[in-house]
Amino acid sequence: MTEPETTPAQPLEIAKDEDGLRLDRWFRLRYPELTHSHLQKLLRTGQIRLNSKRVKSNARVEAGQRVRVPRSIQEESKLAPSVRPPPGLSKRDRDEIERMIIFEDDAVVVLNKPFGLAVQGGTGTRRHVDGLLSGMTDRFGGKRPRLVHRLDRDTTGVLLVAKTREAASNLGQTFSTRSAAKTYWALVKGVPRPSQGKVEAALVKASGPDGDHIRKSEAGEQDRAMHAATHYSVIETVATKAAWMSLKPITGRQHQLRAHMDILGHPIVGDNKYPSDQIFADGEIDEMLHLHARRLVIPHPMLSTTIDITAPLPEHMRRTWKTLGLDPDRYDA
Repeated sequence: MTEPETTPAQPLEIAKDEDGLRLDRWFRLRYPELTHSHLQKLLRTGQIRLNSKRVKSNARVEAGQRVRVPRSIQEESKLAPSVRPPPGLSKRDRDEIERMIIFEDDAVVVLNKPFGLAVQGGTGTRRHVDGLLSGMTDRFGGKRPRLVHRLDRDTTGVLLVAKTREAASNLGQTFSTRSAAKTYWALVKGVPRPSQGKVEAALVKASGPDGDHIRKSEAGEQDRAMHAATHYSVIETVATKAAWMSLKPITGRQHQLRAHMDILGHPIVGDNKYPSDQIFADGEIDEMLHLHARRLVIPHPMLSTTIDITAPLPEHMRRTWKTLGLDPDRYDA
């Protein structure tokens, strides 16, 4: 006798603009609350299926296919935050979020994320943007704002957050189709030649003594390599010692800009994951990552307009620019 299904599910159809996504990426976009480990368990036990067949997380989805998603996951995504919010936010925490806001309307809120604040929780990370926002549902009309993309803990700048589920879904699709134009500013060691170009190097995650880092893939690693491409341009130089860079990622891989500049031979100043030889005297500049999400241009998720937001440089990069005789206000993004 067949046992009754304990987690009833409703198949969901893959949209045209989701064609070609890896299944795990599809779930990250649709259900950002679902952790990687939980997703793997659901796949192993057959609770998630693609066109009624068991698949692995790296399967590529096609438009028109149907994904069986447990109803419990669908319901949790409507009600529960991706990480449990803190029991109560202090006035300091609430004020910090308010200071970060550089744009807001009925559908989105844009933050200028500071250095050192994680976007999401993880092992040993209790204070993060997602948790702070989850604790401020009263501020956002009783709804929990939803992250639609990420920044590294030490990367500063534009962070886009959706205020409604529909806006989150629409923005997720926009990012998945690479319709968002992102510009980062960075300070790197040395001066890249040529001064404009494209880095196109597939990346893999590797373990090391200081934790995971991203490196260029090697022969035989095609099954886990992630295609990654970045346009770069030198804005100004500090003799041959360093360069102020504009970086425009085409893809959106973890640590992509940091890894690509390291592969190019010009690591980002202050990067403890991809460190370089010291090029400045002790105390000359702050020993902090000099990478800033400067500008984001993206179609509005609910209106026939465009969101075009530029985030001011963080204080540690402004101090460095002043020390090196660079003018951060001379150029737009």
